[in-house]
Amino acid sequence: MTDLDSAYGLETPDDNLRLYRDWAQSYDQDFAEGMDYVLPLRVAEAFRAAGGHGPVLDLGAGTGLCGVALKALGFDAVDACDLSQEMLDVAAEKGAYRRLFTGNMLETLPVEDATYGGIVSSGTFTHGHVGPEALGEVLRVVAPGAVIALSINAEHWVAQGYDSAFDALGAQITDLTVREQRIYGDAATGPHAGDLSRVTTFRKGA
Repeated sequence: MTDLDSAYGLETPDDNLRLYRDWAQSYDQDFAEGMDYVLPLRVAEAFRAAGGHGPVLDLGAGTGLCGVALKALGFDAVDACDLSQEMLDVAAEKGAYRRLFTGNMLETLPVEDATYGGIVSSGTFTHGHVGPEALGEVLRVVAPGAVIALSINAEHWVAQGYDSAFDALGAQITDLTVREQRIYGDAATGPHAGDLSRVTTFRKGA
């Protein structure tokens, strides 16, 4: 079983902590480079295209790949949150974030209401990680009008009923846009090389 298969098979926060503790130091080389992982860039681009602005919270920041993409696009007020301190330790070395902290979006994040002007999340709304039940917490920590850009694994979207979940948010969100994107670039190989994500942008309602 590959680390990616293991990640898709996670069931509990403790499972996540164990996997990413062991994977943190090799994640960028073995996975991101080895699989030509383009999704973090696609999320950052979608955030900018939707009119996103800071301060930005990168939820499920991992080793900071989306933060690096945001920095390259001109965003300089970006914070990182992840369940794994070991992954954040790697992210800190990249110099893309002003603050890094641990948190679990399936519970209550250590963030006050309406703190951020935008949110990005790449690779976290997927198998074995986070489902639509986290959307309420995402909305809690951003200000009205904030742009939110999430990647949602296409299979996970169907299995977890995201269409219904977004419909249920009603006037809490506006300007919902969903675009299907490849998770990996042309250099990717193996059974997951063709996996798709639905890069979803929307604004918090007034």
